[in-house]
Amino acid sequence: MLNKDELPECPVATTIYLIGNKWKPLIIRDLLKGTQRFKSLQYGIEGISAKVLTENLRQMEEDGLVKREIFAEIPLRVEYSLTTLGQSIQPIIAALAEFGTEYKNQVKTREE
Repeated sequence: MLNKDELPECPVATTIYLIGNKWKPLIIRDLLKGTQRFKSLQYGIEGISAKVLTENLRQMEEDGLVKREIFAEIPLRVEYSLTTLGQSIQPIIAALAEFGTEYKNQVKTREE
């Protein structure tokens, strides 16, 4: 997690820093549905490798967006969920979904 002196001055740049790669919005989208195990997240996000998912989850945990809970069972069970801060990103994800739907509709209309 960056400290306050390392954060970008611009709030938009800060948000992009936190969720601005190809995978993080998709991880958040799936975690908005509720707590998930690693494999469930991996299956739900087409094209993501285990390594990339692990890296993104670790970064999001470090940034305070994701909570990782380990259960001392055999086999070991690990669950991921959004923190309160992570859940506050829901309107951004909803806006992205709305824009994506509208864009797809316009492209479809142009092709007809």
